[in-house]
Amino acid sequence: MAGIVSTIGDGLWNAFLMAWEVWWALVLGFLVSAVVQAWVPRARIEASLSGGGPRPVALATGLGAASSSCSYAAVAIAKSLFQKGASTASALAFQFASTNLVWELGLVLWILIGWQFALAEFVGGLIMVALMAALLRGFVSPRLETRARARAREVDSGHQHHAAGSDVGLRERLGSAQAWSDVAHNFRGDWRMLWREIGAGFVLAGFIGLLPMDTFNALFVTDAPGALRTIENVLVGPLIAILSFVCSVGNVPLAAVLWSGGISFAGVLAFLFADLVVLPIVAMYRKYYGTAYALRIVALMLVTMVIAALAVDGLFGALGLVPSARPPADDVFGSIEVDYKLALNVVATAVFAALWALTARRGATDVVCGMTVDRATAPTLTVGGRTLYFCSEHCRHAYAAGEADAIPAHAAHR
Repeated sequence: MAGIVSTIGDGLWNAFLMAWEVWWALVLGFLVSAVVQAWVPRARIEASLSGGGPRPVALATGLGAASSSCSYAAVAIAKSLFQKGASTASALAFQFASTNLVWELGLVLWILIGWQFALAEFVGGLIMVALMAALLRGFVSPRLETRARARAREVDSGHQHHAAGSDVGLRERLGSAQAWSDVAHNFRGDWRMLWREIGAGFVLAGFIGLLPMDTFNALFVTDAPGALRTIENVLVGPLIAILSFVCSVGNVPLAAVLWSGGISFAGVLAFLFADLVVLPIVAMYRKYYGTAYALRIVALMLVTMVIAALAVDGLFGALGLVPSARPPADDVFGSIEVDYKLALNVVATAVFAALWALTARRGATDVVCGMTVDRATAPTLTVGGRTLYFCSEHCRHAYAAGEADAIPAHAAHR
């Protein structure tokens, strides 16, 4: 029993040390993402995503890069875009961009396993978008796309994370309490969606880091000829991601442990790319679009992920950018010392607390979904002399239709 308790303690301590290594980067990344979501106009871009060709795909890629890194939110928003007329190529481009081309993911990758992986993630994301657009019609016919769109319009969209934002100029935003409130609410909304994923990633990485390095040989070939090893690793990497159920930024701690354990550069990239095909997300595809369409876009994404990982591995190998040194497990998890990380983490904690406090001072709780919203801009409904606040028209309509029949005391404001 003492050994079990000690092992649990060691695993949790590893998880905490890894979180300590990247806490400031996570806060900075989420802050930048929240600013972009609040201050970059989207309505005009969203209206331009219908139709085929490179322009809508490029716009969808840009919109995805300016969005939250949450894989589940990316899938829900892409479904909404698809309902409104965006092509399959544009919807998938948005998903790839929002899970591979966002600030927080690159920062955490840079901190944990090096700038080469951060650069490879961005390059790979662009390659996946290009490959997906080129290969799409080999997997999804126009007829199947039409059927999937009809189904998506019939299925209730459910709750989505709607970005807070107001239409004012940049100079006015910098000095506007309302503009910074929009930033704070996007910041809090992203954390509410992702904290379980991020926490699960750190905890899994902490316990996997206790395993002997030989354990990885049972999953990944590490001593075969280079080409065979690379191919096996890029095929098994997505499988591990699918079975781990962890996606978005939560994948990065696991990727760091896998890299430390001897997995190839391409294998780590394929693992990182596969966050859009974890089992819960595949179930969402099936619900939204039907089984046939879901299976085909998952197959398309898997093919693009594997090819992109191989392409980036070959490109970086030719340029001499593949890291040769692998950090030992102790370096992956780091340590707590009086250094620049301590100072940065103190500042990050202060920023986190200030933004959270801003949402508490100006916020109210949506009685349907529990999201904190800004009272100054949220849709409202007056019931029995009380004003209720909602994150979106969807939640307000759901409440008005009787789908939420209780008013939590903390969510009602006069």
